[in-house]
Amino acid sequence: MFQLMRRGRRAFVSTLAISVVALSALASPVLAAGKTITAVMHSDLRILDPIFTSAYIARDHGYMVYDTLIATDSNFKIQPQMADWKISDDKLTYTFTLRDGLKWHDGPPVTAEDCVASLKRWAAVDSMGQQMMLFTASIEATDPKTITLKLKEPYALVLESIGKPSSRVAFMMPKRLAETPPDKQIPEQIGSGPFKFVQGEFQPGVKAVYVKNTDYVPRKEPASWTAGGKVVKVDRVEWITMADAQTAVNTLLSGDIDFMEIPPFDLLPALATNRDIKLQVLSKLGYQTIGRMNFLYPPFDDVKIRRAALLAMNQKDVLDALIGNPEYYRICGAIFACGAPFETDVGSESLVKANGMAEAKRQLAASGYDGTPIVLLAPGDVVTLKAQPIVAAQLLREAGFKVDVQATDWQTVVARRASQKPPKDGGWNMFFTNLTGADVANPVAHLQISARGKNGGWFGWPENAKLEAMRAAFARATSPEEQKKIATEIQREVYDQVIYIPLGQYLTTSAWRKSLTGVLDGPATPVFWNIDKSE
Repeated sequence: MFQLMRRGRRAFVSTLAISVVALSALASPVLAAGKTITAVMHSDLRILDPIFTSAYIARDHGYMVYDTLIATDSNFKIQPQMADWKISDDKLTYTFTLRDGLKWHDGPPVTAEDCVASLKRWAAVDSMGQQMMLFTASIEATDPKTITLKLKEPYALVLESIGKPSSRVAFMMPKRLAETPPDKQIPEQIGSGPFKFVQGEFQPGVKAVYVKNTDYVPRKEPASWTAGGKVVKVDRVEWITMADAQTAVNTLLSGDIDFMEIPPFDLLPALATNRDIKLQVLSKLGYQTIGRMNFLYPPFDDVKIRRAALLAMNQKDVLDALIGNPEYYRICGAIFACGAPFETDVGSESLVKANGMAEAKRQLAASGYDGTPIVLLAPGDVVTLKAQPIVAAQLLREAGFKVDVQATDWQTVVARRASQKPPKDGGWNMFFTNLTGADVANPVAHLQISARGKNGGWFGWPENAKLEAMRAAFARATSPEEQKKIATEIQREVYDQVIYIPLGQYLTTSAWRKSLTGVLDGPATPVFWNIDKSE
């Protein structure tokens, strides 16, 4: 999709001192026995429930602690993970049978009742799960190892829904946790996955620690994306938060950490010339960066004002500030991703051609906008989320909006965006985030175009019956041609109502010391099974 990086860019920025906080996080209170991987992820971890939030750091945490019934391999095929399955001849009954050896981290065996409760909690808030449940008559545990899902009518995306690789993932939990309402966080981290979470060493915003689950029985197939054998080859994984990217790069170069998920683009040349460092794009599907408005409160409860804001935006300004190197980004107005089956440019002209500012000013002046300030959340601690709010604020002000940029960190945004309070009482009007290619691949998977309002919709809570009807029609469509036609009309409606603002596509590069081997690629990376570490 994108060109590979060319070497020899500008020289490395002068080295900064390692912060006291980062050093203290690296110094474990107890010396870890065996092999330890120390990683700096794209964000710090504070919210631990991967169903409560769609944040990718919570998804990554989920893959450490939990497991899935089925999973997606590198050929986009669904494979058995915790369970095998059979489909009845009439396509109305799916029977999942749990494999042997599955145990929760606190000892009891995994049961079908646990998995039924987990599926129901996930399906209440996930876009694909919600659509699947519209077609579902029942999900029941018919014996301790058997989950039976019965449909009202054939639905071709059952397996793709339950086995989706990215947020929200259908992680299995003990029944007592899975019965927690999805708008409440689960009280403890007990899964059946390849790692155990060390609650006693968790420092929110500073460090998260995982140890090998010695009771985990991996599948015998080779690891492939989120499918196959999750063989853990190290004893311990530590996620260390370093908000300063320069500090993180320095610690990677010095060997104090082993892995950095997203180094800044301008520091990649320094890493590329170091013989002990490996650079690689792990998610070939890339990311779509987006802006989201709050539909519940002024001014963005008015579609005329949302349209003026859309016209003020352009992708090139955002991507130049965010990425800089055009070899890593692509201007793209397709909400289902460029280079993908449902690509179309319908509705995207002003974004991709950067020709909408004059019309934005005209439409805003005609809209009756009363100068209500836009509370725009601006996290400063995540490399891939710093630029968007700053550029957007400049463009919105140029169009005539008043903008209140509120500097914060990403985990505060993750918590605050879930609030439906008015902006003046701790709510918000606009925030920015990034979506993997897997999460925007089609109208059913794409959570951000769900238009269910407060009843299961994503943050911002648009309500649009027409859009939901078209998504249901897509789910029933039986030919690629019919699906493409419906997807195009969905994109037209998304732009017309400004359900969200796509701001372009980009790739990221991960970096790790060559003492690590077996790092897997995929749409939900990094994962830490299959990785070994030499001394």
